[in-house]
Amino acid sequence: MRIGFVGAGRMGAPMVRRLVDAGHDVDAVGRTEDKRQAVAELGARPVPDLAATAPDADAIVLCVFTDDQVKQICVEGDLVAGMRPGSALIVHTTGSPRTAQAIAERFTHVDVIDAPVSGGPHDIAAGHVTLFVGGDDAAVARMQPMLGAYGDPIVHAGAVGAGQLVKLINNTMFAAQIGLVAEGVRLGTRFGIDEGALLGALTHGSSSSRVLGMIASAGSADAFISAVGEFIGKDVAVVRKTVAELGGDLGVLDALVNAGVTS
Repeated sequence: MRIGFVGAGRMGAPMVRRLVDAGHDVDAVGRTEDKRQAVAELGARPVPDLAATAPDADAIVLCVFTDDQVKQICVEGDLVAGMRPGSALIVHTTGSPRTAQAIAERFTHVDVIDAPVSGGPHDIAAGHVTLFVGGDDAAVARMQPMLGAYGDPIVHAGAVGAGQLVKLINNTMFAAQIGLVAEGVRLGTRFGIDEGALLGALTHGSSSSRVLGMIASAGSADAFISAVGEFIGKDVAVVRKTVAELGGDLGVLDALVNAGVTS
């Protein structure tokens, strides 16, 4: 496939590498000479923008940092309007499901697939990062071999926007679990238990979880929150906004989420 790629950074770079290694023809945006050089080192063709490549691409992949950037590129810019009929726009950025839905409603000549990522650059590089996917059945099936260059499992959750909803709920629960461990640590240290010893002990008990293991490996709840707080905080902000737009709330998760994104 010929693929255009926007966002060859921390998460996007290993995606580009694996797409190239899988035999795809990749044009990746590099807006400075240094970034174009980095793209070339990944084996992709560096381009200053995707305007020229969009009409010929089978798929355009977005892996930018914020939902606002997705809107700027897809709604305010002319990228999607210039894509050829039947091609696919794949959005890896975690954001509002309404953004993907609005793009799909506006640009009906393109198949929009929201595919937020659960995992880190090391998972992408190894080819087993989780993708929560929303989109038309036929479009997702057509793009699955390409997404499989770095995604495994590829979890098709439903129509456009469903991938974002699953990812946002996943991250809310992740933040809440971090908050739960942080509160347990506070209780333990209040009673004089060493945090490292407590975390190590709890990984062997009925309270053990993947999150607890990650925090124990980091050495402390504060260290782990410092490492992931910015990324989780961004996603939780989208959750709060989306839930409010839909007329709901986080309920008992709210206080735990707060504890999970602030050290």
